Amino acid sequence: MTARGGVRDFVRSSSAMAVSISIANVATYGFTVVAARALGPHEYGAVAALLAALLVIGVLQLGLQATAARRVAAEPEHRAEIEHEIVRVGWRAALALGLVLLVLSPLVERLLRLDSVVTAVWLAVAAVPLNLMGAQAGILQGERRWGALSLVYLAVGIPRVAVGGAFIAWRPDQTAAIAGVALSAVFPAVVGWWALRSGERFVPDRTRPGERRHPTRDILTEIAHNSQALLAFFALSNADIVVARHALDSHRAGIYAAGLILTKAMLFLPQFVVVVAFPSMSTEAGRGPALKRSLLAVGLLGVVGTLGAFFLRDLALVFVGGSAYTEVTDRLWIFALLGTILSMLQLLVYAVLARGGRRPVLLVWATFVVVLVAGLTTSTVTGLLTLVAACDTALLVALLLTDARGLGNAEPVDQDAPAPV
Repeated sequence: MTARGGVRDFVRSSSAMAVSISIANVATYGFTVVAARALGPHEYGAVAALLAALLVIGVLQLGLQATAARRVAAEPEHRAEIEHEIVRVGWRAALALGLVLLVLSPLVERLLRLDSVVTAVWLAVAAVPLNLMGAQAGILQGERRWGALSLVYLAVGIPRVAVGGAFIAWRPDQTAAIAGVALSAVFPAVVGWWALRSGERFVPDRTRPGERRHPTRDILTEIAHNSQALLAFFALSNADIVVARHALDSHRAGIYAAGLILTKAMLFLPQFVVVVAFPSMSTEAGRGPALKRSLLAVGLLGVVGTLGAFFLRDLALVFVGGSAYTEVTDRLWIFALLGTILSMLQLLVYAVLARGGRRPVLLVWATFVVVLVAGLTTSTVTGLLTLVAACDTALLVALLLTDARGLGNAEPVDQDAPAPV
């Protein structure tokens, strides 16, 4: 495959995933708008806390997906065995997590100050299909089946706003809302099962266990590592809002939180680039070209977004909350730039996972600690924003240096050539 052909395929697949992920994100955002308007502050506050808890629980889903995608892409000749083991591990992990959350539901009720333990039970129910879908999506991602994967992402967003909205209309309270979210999570799992149902089946030889190339223990170890690595990035990308609540007064913390709306938008805008690039980054020869193209794509999107926030600042202000937050207007472009830096960091963290790296993740945790400790010494929005941007930029440079050899030496994958023995 030529370099031009690789770029063409990258653009084509990225476009398909961009549309599906954008629709899913808009639909998910639509559910939060429906819930906020229909439930009121008390009930929606509980729903927002439950959705935040679901994001943390979803770290396991992302770990499953990254593990499956990396192994399938790196060893496509063993796809049947990998699929068999990943689906089996996915079921076990999902059911185990659901059971743990079920046992902890009384504690979750008190911690999140819910109206009923039944509400917390629905959170445990939602965790099962959510994490099972992560295993299915990872297999499809590793096989580069972008059409089927697009359907899975669409099934994540559209049923949430449709089913969740219907439940809220039926009974506008927190229990009905999270029940709708839990039932809507079944749809992507069903789509994933449908997409994988016709694949070749792997029948393990129980008499020769040593022949298995992907034993369950190794898969579980990789899932645990990938999950904690993504948890590190999740913690880092949300550390500043926690710091703002303690280092700044309530007004300035609110101003900072409004600016972070644009940061999060810039972080999730290029999410499709990470999804498409990850399988190629999991192969020895494709790692360098895929990472270069992805960094360029994320950078270009970031430049466009940052310039837009600078020259169209009044329009950007409407997006983050309106006239009540005019104090943040002149700094919106910095928040957009911070989102771009975080998006590139996310890509590099996935690049570390794609090559099976371990030590670079410690840099992410170290940066998280620095932001927490140093951030508490700031007293202004600009000071905290500058500190966070500087720490994230330093981490970005450090992770780029760890990938310098791969970027310099990797060659494009020739998918038409026979695989080396």
